Amino acid sequence: MEMKKRLTLELRNKKPAEVKELVLDNCRSLDGKIVGLSSDFENLEFLSMINVNLLSVSNLPKLNKLRKLELSDNRISGGLEVLAERTPNLTHLNLSGNKIKDINTLEPLKKLPNLHSLDLFNCEVTMLINYRESMFALLPQLTYLDGFDADDQEAPDSDPEADGDGLDDEYDENGEEGEEDDDDEEDELDEEVIDDEEEDEDDLEGEEEEDGVDDEEEEDEEDEEDDEGDEDLPQGEKRKRELEDEGEEDPEDEEDEDDD
Repeated sequence: MEMKKRLTLELRNKKPAEVKELVLDNCRSLDGKIVGLSSDFENLEFLSMINVNLLSVSNLPKLNKLRKLELSDNRISGGLEVLAERTPNLTHLNLSGNKIKDINTLEPLKKLPNLHSLDLFNCEVTMLINYRESMFALLPQLTYLDGFDADDQEAPDSDPEADGDGLDDEYDENGEEGEEDDDDEEDELDEEVIDDEEEDEDDLEGEEEEDGVDDEEEEDEEDEEDDEGDEDLPQGEKRKRELEDEGEEDPEDEEDEDDD
């Protein structure tokens, strides 16, 4: 989509003076210049033109209230004096991924007194010896260069979680806690199993004891029944049965046999 058409869509029937933020990322700039943007956007505070094939910012209109300008992934190699002239209150400038090779190319930025943050990632200039020291010396108003200050402290608006910082520690702590919890659970389960086994053994012993008692009681009852049955018999028959149980013969029967 061409930049001019994209601008029309972004306005959405609003007047340019009502717009404070404008994002034109990934649209086409056929001649490498800004098209359709005018000084009518007088209240614009944030402008993003990432990857729009820009070669120059010479067509940038006067935007006195603009504070943040995103120009990464273009082909800008110079002409930055325009920024000092037309965006005097700029505080954040992102020129990452452009064709900036020399520190001298960035010298016009000295005229931006409020410029606190400058990003030059993936620009050739970052490969120069003493690049950071030279940039902080050139732009004394600068607080953060490529996201870090002169003492290598990260900018506070950076999200440490987005970079993965702090997550490993948290993960390790959670991981250790999780392992401890698992061990505790396993110990509890083992204790429960042992308790269940002991209960089962106690139940079995109790059942065996009960069975033994029942058997003895049954034998006693049978003996009592036999005794009761013997009491109903005549004395001779009772004596005879007792002898038979003991495996002996009745003397009277022996006498009868002798007589015969």
